[in-house]
Amino acid sequence: MLFTTPLTDKERRELQRLARKTDKQIDYSDAPQKHPLPSEVHIGRFYRPIKQLVSIRVDADVLAWFRSRGKRYQSYMNEVLRREMQSNARAR
Repeated sequence: MLFTTPLTDKERRELQRLARKTDKQIDYSDAPQKHPLPSEVHIGRFYRPIKQLVSIRVDADVLAWFRSRGKRYQSYMNEVLRREMQSNARAR
């Protein structure tokens, strides 16, 4: 599971220094040109996916198994689905 961690003082100073520069003043020559696929986006620090309320039908024993994991069983279901999504995206 990924969590947002607070910025260090050094990171905060670096971001403030960069924020004072115009786009023309920033050297992008070493920045990659790649645009990440949604499956490659790092979730946690700066990116939070939008949650969407859905209604799905699952087998009772599957739901019971997830619920046995505790209060955050829906978050765990989401993690399992995300791992499956990412593993299939890599397989293509």
